[in-house]
Amino acid sequence: MTDTTMPAAAAGKKAHGGQSIDLFRVRQIPDSVESRPVSAVAAEPPTINPAASKGYYFMLMAPAILVLAFISIYPFFWMIYMSLHDVDIGKIEWNNFANYLKLPSDTRYIMGWVLLIQYSAMCLFLQIVIGVFLAVALNGSRYEKVLVTTLLMPMMMAPLVAGMVWYFLYNGTFGWYHWLLQSLGILGPKSILASPNTAMIGIVLVDVWQWTPLITLITLAGLKRVPQDQLEANMVDGASPIRNFVSVTLPNLYPVLLIAIVLRFMDNFRFIDSILVLTGGGPGNATKILPVYLFEVSFKFFKLGRGAAIAFTLLIVTIILGMILVRVFERGQPKKG
Repeated sequence: MTDTTMPAAAAGKKAHGGQSIDLFRVRQIPDSVESRPVSAVAAEPPTINPAASKGYYFMLMAPAILVLAFISIYPFFWMIYMSLHDVDIGKIEWNNFANYLKLPSDTRYIMGWVLLIQYSAMCLFLQIVIGVFLAVALNGSRYEKVLVTTLLMPMMMAPLVAGMVWYFLYNGTFGWYHWLLQSLGILGPKSILASPNTAMIGIVLVDVWQWTPLITLITLAGLKRVPQDQLEANMVDGASPIRNFVSVTLPNLYPVLLIAIVLRFMDNFRFIDSILVLTGGGPGNATKILPVYLFEVSFKFFKLGRGAAIAFTLLIVTIILGMILVRVFERGQPKKG
């Protein structure tokens, strides 16, 4: 016996001696019967504990918020307060914005900005170019892990120690790098740090040597998330490796490159350890970038009010330039359909 859903009931009967004989039965399926998916998610088990309120989570975060406020917000407002006063040992006097009004006429302050922009631009350009090249070369390499670990060693070194190492390498008497550059005819008897024309290059090379591995590591992580199907499709279309890198790989690296550039940009505006060890801002004022000048004003001449004004302007400009960098990279990043 077979079930079916033929709509004509007469098709299931055969006349025999004036009587109809059922050859097969017709099953009527009601319209209310439907196939419904059964949820595989188990019901939430009952709990006797009430849901925590927002105030409870705020109380958990309150100690961390208070610590952060104490070590960051309080010094920030104290810096603004000092910048508006003449700060001396035992007394603080209001000076009618004199610390800010004197900055435009301070030639060392203006030159500090020029040297800082020059120093940061050179460091960022070399670190991005070399870091991306090393990341592309190491990506998928047989000895990738070993080489990446080796490249990270300079970054693990304290900037002060790195400055001391390169100070001895640059030494005009026994420095190995000085001997090499002098043998190649690039340098004369003077050390690279002793000439105002080459001192900036010397401190830039130290920063590039120490922090290029960070750019390489960040870029290498970005290369792991580049869609392989896009690369293969581009290669099938006959694209060269360079064209493949420019049209597929580089657009996917925009987010990680933005992170790397912003991090290194802020570090160049803050870290002066190696510069103080290598040149101290000299020879003359050839490497006295603005943070070095700020250090001298505040902790060498103890003009804390003037130093606070310089630090506040440096902070504001750093924030503005950081926002500009983010906007530029957001515009260059391909839009998602």
